[in-house]
Amino acid sequence: MTSVVEISNDSLFDGELCCAQHVTGYRFSIDPVLLAHFVRLKKDERVLDLGAGCGVLGLILLYRKPDSIQKLVAFELQEGLTELISQNVITNSCQNKMEVVKGDLRCIADSFAASSFSSVVCNPPFYVPGSGRKSINEEALIARHQVRCNLSEILHSAAYVLKNRGRFFLVYPAEFLAVLFTQLKISGFAVKRLQTVYSYPEKESEARLVLIEALKNGGDGMRVESPLYIYSEKDGEYSQELQAMYQGNS
Repeated sequence: MTSVVEISNDSLFDGELCCAQHVTGYRFSIDPVLLAHFVRLKKDERVLDLGAGCGVLGLILLYRKPDSIQKLVAFELQEGLTELISQNVITNSCQNKMEVVKGDLRCIADSFAASSFSSVVCNPPFYVPGSGRKSINEEALIARHQVRCNLSEILHSAAYVLKNRGRFFLVYPAEFLAVLFTQLKISGFAVKRLQTVYSYPEKESEARLVLIEALKNGGDGMRVESPLYIYSEKDGEYSQELQAMYQGNS
């Protein structure tokens, strides 16, 4: 007997964007909201969301930057999540611009031609097996931990599909920044823009995340943007900048 997977229908931007998620599986956090706000796109770009989960990052980008995207492809390994993405594409009327492709990023050439995208966005699995937040749910485990791919494989896949001087945007834990910089350089990327994300502005607060824009075959020179604070103070409300990120377009 096939078990029924419970789905919740959640919303963003004052209800203007809807996103179905598995109740007991992988559920998105604040990370895709932060990354989508950080991403800079030009006009009529072909964008790949690498490891798309339920598709929320791509949906936010299409909601916020529709004129900048010609086509957005959500690439996801897990069958249950690709089904969710397809449902979310229809719910949000994104069929003309958003495509869902199931595949393994370790075999990226089986799904896409080399140099076929102008930008890649990624909210990757952060943790090596045995570290980070534990999960007994396999879908969440694969999404959060590097059990089906590692950082090197993620960056190699991004470099393969990106055009020369194409841009790679990702969010990553600040504590692993040194490793990330090393692996980006090995994969042929130069970091061009960086923003640190803190919980709150008090002195004892340490950076939690980094938002990165890297350029394939880019040169020297990097812009470090002002820190971003999630909360106005410890145990306080969202900062004004975060509140603005959750407001609708209308």
